[in-house]
Formats: sequence, C-alpha cells, structure tokens
Amino acid sequence: MNILQTEDTICAIATAQGGAIGTIRVSGPEAITLTDRIFKPVSGKPLAERAPYTLTFGHILSPEGEIIDEVLVSLFRAPHSYTGQDSTEISCHGSSYILQQVMQLLIRQGCRAAGPGEYTQRAFLNGKMDLSQAEAVADLIASTSAATHRMAMNQMRGGFSRELAVLRDKLLHLTSLMELELDFSDHEELEFADRSELEDIARQIEQVIHHLVDTFSVGNALKNGVPVAIVGETNAGKSTLLNALLNEERAIVSDIHGTTRDVIEDTMNLGGITFRFIDTAGIRETTDTIESLGIERSFQKLDQADIVLWVIDATCAEEQYRQLADKILPRCEGKHLVIVLNKADLFSSADSSADEQLDRLKAALPDLPEDACVLSLSAKQKEGLSQLQKQLVDFAALPDLSQNDVVVSNIRHYEALSRALEAIHRVQDGLAMQLSGDLVSQDLRECLYHLGEIVGGTIETDEVLGNIFKHFCIGK
Repeated sequence: MNILQTEDTICAIATAQGGAIGTIRVSGPEAITLTDRIFKPVSGKPLAERAPYTLTFGHILSPEGEIIDEVLVSLFRAPHSYTGQDSTEISCHGSSYILQQVMQLLIRQGCRAAGPGEYTQRAFLNGKMDLSQAEAVADLIASTSAATHRMAMNQMRGGFSRELAVLRDKLLHLTSLMELELDFSDHEELEFADRSELEDIARQIEQVIHHLVDTFSVGNALKNGVPVAIVGETNAGKSTLLNALLNEERAIVSDIHGTTRDVIEDTMNLGGITFRFIDTAGIRETTDTIESLGIERSFQKLDQADIVLWVIDATCAEEQYRQLADKILPRCEGKHLVIVLNKADLFSSADSSADEQLDRLKAALPDLPEDACVLSLSAKQKEGLSQLQKQLVDFAALPDLSQNDVVVSNIRHYEALSRALEAIHRVQDGLAMQLSGDLVSQDLRECLYHLGEIVGGTIETDEVLGNIFKHFCIGK
C-alpha cells in the first residue's frame, strides 16, 4: 500500500477486545455513503442528510435485511474531523462476532481495512497535526505514568511544535539578514546587521536547541524507564534480587553457576518513576562459548545503564570485590553505583548490630569509590529491599513535569536536534571567523532542514512516513 494513498475509504476496529462496547471508525471520501448502505436509522433521515457532530440510533443490517446489532453512529464532515476527511464512528456491542460482521459488511460495500496508524497518518497528511504531534498520539496511548502522560499530552497539544516554530522564526530572520548581505554585497555602504547582532541571534538559537537536546536524557528515562543494570559474579544473588524487586519469579534461580546466560529485562514503578531492571549473566572466567557471549552482553548493558547494582555475596565480600573491581568500577564512571551486599541473613551475628556489620564490610572493600552507595540486604528473605528502592528513587532524581514543560523523548527528534545543533555550531564558528555569507547561509539552511524533519516540513518519502506510522496500533 502507498503510504500517501488517502483517496480511498478505510475502516478499522478502534477498541480493544473484551469490552462491553466496540467502536469501528470509517474515514474517507465515501465514509458517510458507505455507512448509510449498512445502517438504517430508527427514525428520520439517512446519515448523508444529517448535520455533522450528531449521534444517530439505528440498526446495522445484513444484505438480507437481518439486524446485526443496535448501534449509535457519530457523524463528522471534512475538514472538521480527526483525519480531516468525512468520517463515521459506529458504536456496537463489544462482541467480536458483531464487530467482524460489521467490518465485513463495510468491506463488501467498498471500504478497505486500515493499516497501523493510518488514521493519524491521514490527519498529518491533511494538515490536522504536524509529525511530532502525530507521534505523540502513540506515546499518549502507551503512557504508563503521570509523567509520560503529561509529556505526551504537551507534545500532542503542540507545545514542542510551538517551541520549534519560535526557533524557526529566529533562524529565518538570521538567514534573511545573511542573504540580504549577499544580495547587496556590491554596495558596501549598506549594512543590514553587524556581525555582533548576528552572533547574538545565533547564540540564542544555540541555547534553545542545546536545552532541548539536554532534556532527552530525562525524557527517555520517563518514557522507557531508568535503566538499572544488575551485575556481579555468578551465584551472588542477582536473579533472586530481580525476582524480589519485581515480586514475581521472573528469572530462574539456581545454585548452579552460570544459570543466567542472557539478559533478562523487566520494568516496575517506584515512587512514580519507571525503572527498567536488567539482570545480566554472572561475570566470571569461563570457556563456555554461550556463557561468554552472555558475559559480553552484561558489560554492554552495564555501559548503557544509568544506575548499576553490583551484587556481592556478603559472606565473601572482599574476595568478590577484588576479583571484579578492575572490570566493573571503570565502567561506572558517571553512573550511580550501588554495591548490594546480598545474603546478609547468612552473615548476621548476635554480638554486633547490622550497622556495625555493614561498617566492617565497607572497611574490607579496598579503594571504594567515594560516591558509591553500599547497602546490605537479603534478597532471598526480602529484607532490606525498601532501603534499596528508596535509594533508586533518590538516584533517578527525575523532575516533576507539568503539561507545559517541553521534554524530548523521541529518538528521531533527538537525532534531528543533535544535527541541528551541529549546524548552528558551524554557523557560530563561521561568524566568529568572518567567513563569507554564502558559507554561513548553507549551514543555516541545514539547521532549518533538520528542525523541519521533526514537524514534517521536509518529510516527503513514503519510506520515512511508513517507518513512523507502522508502529501505531490499527484503528489509530
């Protein structure tokens, strides 16, 4: 299917299975006509003669005149609809049989089953929203916390687009000044802007783009979860800790060394923040090819994590720490490191308090980083988990967002902004070095192009649009 094809009429079930009510959306030039062919109002005129934004009660009928269901039909006329086209929404009972029967009747009359995201795609192509707003629709559907909901809602309402529009206006002003200089380069007595003014405008633009790029780390953490890598030797209790944190048997636990050979990931919400826990293969010397691949992945996930939980068996803490310190500590620079002294229940002693035991264990760990947090717990007995959970929330330190905060969470937007930032840096360098206006203007146009990629101003190919909308659910 051509992703730009919008002249046919499409239909899709827009609600999840199992509910009391099911909705079928119809959109396209013949949406109202085709719905009229299978729908008979209980009283009054057919849909084609009714006013928009009305509900009509009636029956869906089979070709033989049999009543399939009693329904309500919502009517929307172009351009004042979600897609910008004539549209209807048929609200049926939630039976999967009824919904499929209605779909088959519509297709038999000339509708085509919609593809993933095709309704929002049409809204974008018909100018109802820009591309960043369209992508926010999928984020809104997938939101799992108040923060991700606010972030997606702000973007869908155009908060990000307005920020980019201000940037674009400043860039166009700067470009116009540069190109006026080029047009009148033969008239040295004419000066449209001195270089200091141009540099000041470029600096303002650079600051805004730089701020947006910097928000991605927060936005990505809010959207996908703060990545927490659980690392350590085999049988230190990493999988037991993961199961205890998630309160379910997510990972296999065994006394056999090397049980976890691949990465296991799962998420949970703590204090309103989503954490993505990554249980990795135990780190040790091994000749097993599969286990070696798992250990290599462990280091890859450690590098990608914001928080590292290094699980150490408290009964042999100093030995395990010395064996892995040179492999783990260099990779933890710039990250939050929590050394989890597990199996504290086996280490307990009647003649000393838990705090004294922890202090003694800390003292036994040589060259302990100053910013590392050391906790003792028993994952098996689920003792001490609340302290670890509180520490995770403190380390995440994600800000509270309002619906007016502009935060970048989409990797495509981040990459486009990063390229725009590189271009505006070249503009600043060019102005500082007194380069000719045509060279500086080229970098300005490139910066404008990359900002345009975000809202769709420079998106022209079926392939790019198809890659974005294929991740949407059908019916949206």
